[in-house]
Amino acid sequence: MDRTRIFLFVNALAWLPYGLFCLAQPGFLAEAAGVAATTPTGTTELRAMYGGLQAAIGVLALLAALRGDLLRTALTAIGFLTAGLFLGRLFGAVVDGGWSGYTAGGLAFESALAVLSFALLRQQSGR
Repeated sequence: MDRTRIFLFVNALAWLPYGLFCLAQPGFLAEAAGVAATTPTGTTELRAMYGGLQAAIGVLALLAALRGDLLRTALTAIGFLTAGLFLGRLFGAVVDGGWSGYTAGGLAFESALAVLSFALLRQQSGR
């Protein structure tokens, strides 16, 4: 199995279970990330953004790992999504002073995935 497919399987293992867990248990985020809903609409938002979106990224990664015709699509999506998460999180940490272990872990995870996604995408272009 090549590096790109391994990378996508690892993404699927990271995003899909976490997304499904947050979809089912959005209250978990209050303790883990300091993010809590104060209304039913807020709970729905947590389910959508932390649950549905992250699970969808995992499904896309899994499908691309299994189907070669989706490799470039998945690498592009993961690259842009994780770069956006990284930049938004970094901006928020600087502006809000929200430095925590969760923030540091998110920054490390997101920056690594963005860099690796674009590097693998570049390799795909050379083939």
